[in-house]
Amino acid sequence: MPGPANVGGSRILLRKLREIMETGGVAQERLDRLVAMIASTMVADVCSIYLTRGAVHELFATEGLKSEAVHRTRLKHGEGLVGLVAETAQPLNIADAPHHERFSYRPETGEDPYNAFLGVPIVRSERTFGVLVVQNRASRIYGEDEVEALQTIAMVLAEMVASGAFGDLSGLADVEARASRPELLHGRAFSDGLAIGTVVLHEPHAPLGRVIADDPVKEEQRLNDALSQVRTTLQDMLDGDPGRISGVSREVLEMFLMLANDPSWETKLKHGVRAGLSADAAVERVRGEHRAKFNATRDPYLRERLHDLEDLDNRLLRALAGVDGAAKQDMPADAVLVARELGPAELLDYGAERLKGLALEEGGATAHAAIVARALGIPMVGLLPGLLSRVEAGDAIILDGERGEVRLRPEEAVVSAYQERIQFRTARAAEFARIKDTPAITQDGAQMTLLLNAGLALDVHHLDEVGAEGIGLFRTEFQFMVSETLPRLESQTLLYRDVLETADQRPVTFRTLDLGGDKVLPYVTAEREENPALGWRAVRIGLDRPALLRYQLRALISAAAGRRLRVMFPLVTLISEFDAARALVDRELDWARKHGRELPAVVEVGVMVEAPALAWSIPALKGRADFLSVGTNDLMQYFFAADRGNARVSDRYDILSPPALRLLKQIREDADAANLQISICGEAAGRPLEALAFTALGYRRLSMPASGVGPVKRLVLSLNAGEAADALSPLLHSDLPSVRAELTSIAAARAWAL
Repeated sequence: MPGPANVGGSRILLRKLREIMETGGVAQERLDRLVAMIASTMVADVCSIYLTRGAVHELFATEGLKSEAVHRTRLKHGEGLVGLVAETAQPLNIADAPHHERFSYRPETGEDPYNAFLGVPIVRSERTFGVLVVQNRASRIYGEDEVEALQTIAMVLAEMVASGAFGDLSGLADVEARASRPELLHGRAFSDGLAIGTVVLHEPHAPLGRVIADDPVKEEQRLNDALSQVRTTLQDMLDGDPGRISGVSREVLEMFLMLANDPSWETKLKHGVRAGLSADAAVERVRGEHRAKFNATRDPYLRERLHDLEDLDNRLLRALAGVDGAAKQDMPADAVLVARELGPAELLDYGAERLKGLALEEGGATAHAAIVARALGIPMVGLLPGLLSRVEAGDAIILDGERGEVRLRPEEAVVSAYQERIQFRTARAAEFARIKDTPAITQDGAQMTLLLNAGLALDVHHLDEVGAEGIGLFRTEFQFMVSETLPRLESQTLLYRDVLETADQRPVTFRTLDLGGDKVLPYVTAEREENPALGWRAVRIGLDRPALLRYQLRALISAAAGRRLRVMFPLVTLISEFDAARALVDRELDWARKHGRELPAVVEVGVMVEAPALAWSIPALKGRADFLSVGTNDLMQYFFAADRGNARVSDRYDILSPPALRLLKQIREDADAANLQISICGEAAGRPLEALAFTALGYRRLSMPASGVGPVKRLVLSLNAGEAADALSPLLHSDLPSVRAELTSIAAARAWAL
């Protein structure tokens, strides 16, 4: 049976809900009238409200089930269809409830004859207060309009329960008392550094205020005014002090402003107001949709974009309530910001000078907030499950951006130990600054070349800071991932030219687009793959869509006019793939020549060794490629068949295991025999112990994150490369799972600086 029209049905339900609240009565009477009204309006045989009390979902009111079941029926956490809705915080809409695998029969309710089931969570501020259910005897799937109408009532109901509109319902959605003892939480380091400070909770929500609109026309005008205010504030931020918002921060903020002007976002907001919600409630409802989509998606890019949308929702709620944002908060001088998630604009509101660190319950290494944190030099740790339930504002906190740890309410001895670590880092930074211009030559005269990995124009400025000799890997995909549309040729050319000019005469190796897998473009429809790391990605996309690759190569050739151009292709598996990719370079050079464009002074084309198949094909690259670069991240995950993004298996292999080291040695020997320059680029190259092993294997070019250059150069200056090779050689054929401990002991005995 059809339900109410989308907008009209929501208005009817909201109007009748207001009438119920205005007539007064005790809490139970109001709840009873509410379920009767919903059942009548939605032409449902049953309407029930389950509220969460501690670890159970208790039936608080029903129309259609047996009245004696009220306050008697209690479902444990995760039990039955109600438990499933509460657990997932998602609507459940099924036509044959009794045959669902999670159905739990409770004889006291008398729900035997009911087949159709629609349950929606009653959620506020990401806490599930309960579940609102309608049921029908006939087997049917409820329409989208009915689902939306019930969700609207559930959202309003959550606000009313939380505000006490139904009286004292203490004990609902209980959470454990927050601890006062010291705790250690393990997460992921997203921005390097250490911080000892005081917890400041990031609270983006403003008070919701009214839920049902008195005058929809006025509410829409309030919404329009708030939208204008948010957009103006963001534009002013971009137009403000260029020293504060520059480089990557500006790129991210420009994308953020594009989201704020997205007409689909505005349309959803206005739809809620026209359905009878206040402007505040309409924003809260859309925010809930974004949160639900975030929980449902596995796509990393989409998750990051949804975080940005939540940031916008929060800013809009504050604008509607007239509440100042983060920049107006009084914060201690040693503030460490704690949040579930943070948008890039919210982080910029605080400013680098006001924060010692950032700890997030969620987050990601490629999320926009993490990118901005690294650009601003703010230590950041994310993926800290349960963080917000374990911390209070004003708690002492230690944030370890080296190990990816957070210590709450630490003991004095722990604080003292970290103060020593901070002093050590300061002294070590001074030492690295002292040797940054010293050539990286070992004690026995082996010349090492230390290069940077980069992905942003801003990263190239680290060349002078750390004394690197060039860019061994410039990842070009970030520009494509932050844009809502394919970057134009001019935009790509300007970026690459800026990178080359900033590097001056130092070499820059550009890796062509490494997309696919966990890197998805917003403007390209991607099919979900069973094994994305083994699927349609990197050079495979470029060869199947040559126009995209040629477009990028044209921009690179144009940017490098009169200069040296080094280009390499990622995830090449077959020699024929490299030949096809190199042929596209030659075609673009011919195009530039025919059109009278200035060509690069030198063009070198290389390939990343990331697939084991290519690792055993290096002799065939002689005369074809100009250089090789070993991508240790992907090569090792394919070599060990262990997904480096899966925490369950990513630490089950060690690049310092004898089989892996033998593979790397074979690659280097084959490259030397083919007269091909070879380097290692990857996170491992920036760790001194791994760099020691690579040097012992004969590698002389290492490309690494900026933070690794100082420690690796210090190692190189203390190292005897010949002795290292002799010491490692007998270990290569051992049956040890790793030679990490043995290498560490060897380095300690010879005073090599790890």
